[in-house]
Amino acid sequence: MTTDSSLLNSELELQQQEELYQQLLLQTMGNMQTENPDSKVIRPQPGMCVKTLSEPCMQKVFVNICQSNSVPPPPELSREELVELLQSEDPSGYRVPMSLGEPHTEVDNSSQGCTAYDVVINQEFFQMCQKDPLFQQFVILVSLEGLENKYNLELSRDWKVLKNRKFLGSVSEQNIRTKSRPVIQELQPQESSTATTKRPEFALLVEPPAGVPEYLIAEIKLPGLPTSRSLVLDVGEDRLVLTARPSLFHLDIFHSFLIDQDNSVAQYNNSTQPCQM
Repeated sequence: MTTDSSLLNSELELQQQEELYQQLLLQTMGNMQTENPDSKVIRPQPGMCVKTLSEPCMQKVFVNICQSNSVPPPPELSREELVELLQSEDPSGYRVPMSLGEPHTEVDNSSQGCTAYDVVINQEFFQMCQKDPLFQQFVILVSLEGLENKYNLELSRDWKVLKNRKFLGSVSEQNIRTKSRPVIQELQPQESSTATTKRPEFALLVEPPAGVPEYLIAEIKLPGLPTSRSLVLDVGEDRLVLTARPSLFHLDIFHSFLIDQDNSVAQYNNSTQPCQM
């Protein structure tokens, strides 16, 4: 039996060319990743799970706010600066770097289907937010706004932080940017900003009126505020802070009662525009 050497040589040359092509392709991809490392894959750590609703369909939505040192921290911000920021004309000038994951379908404790989103922020910033309720509400608010902008959602501001669950579903990897964009824009304070901020009228009622009080009811009048979406409420043991953005109302009061923060609730009436808690 005879073989055609020309065919063998041709097949060998094609094989060598294919191997050379694969080597060049791998080398080129490696150079691209080395020269332009725009992103990398991380596995964040669970942080806290926030339950809310999507409007107007009122479907359950869970937001897993996770933590990772791979996400850059935001610029330093004191509590006083945060209050001033929430009163400013453009609070979006301060940006919190975060990675917004794709929606995934999960099952809640009632065996009902729901949607969950994973948001990853810097680990040190997350730990700081856990120590201050105002910062915690702020990071939840910017997480909801980020998801709304990215996925064209409308999420209720009547959220609840789950006590015994830090994450719904299973933690998955996320692809994050390694080249950060500018995270803060310097804003010059405007004289009209502080001038337009008003201290709203309010009343504190105790139930029952006599004896040991069981409930403290605060009613705050917020005329001209069409929705509660711009409200940021911080309820402490002996302090209440309410801010309506941008630069509409700001209330910061201390009282002589010891409040159970976990069992405190608030509601806003769009018709008469008072906030009760």
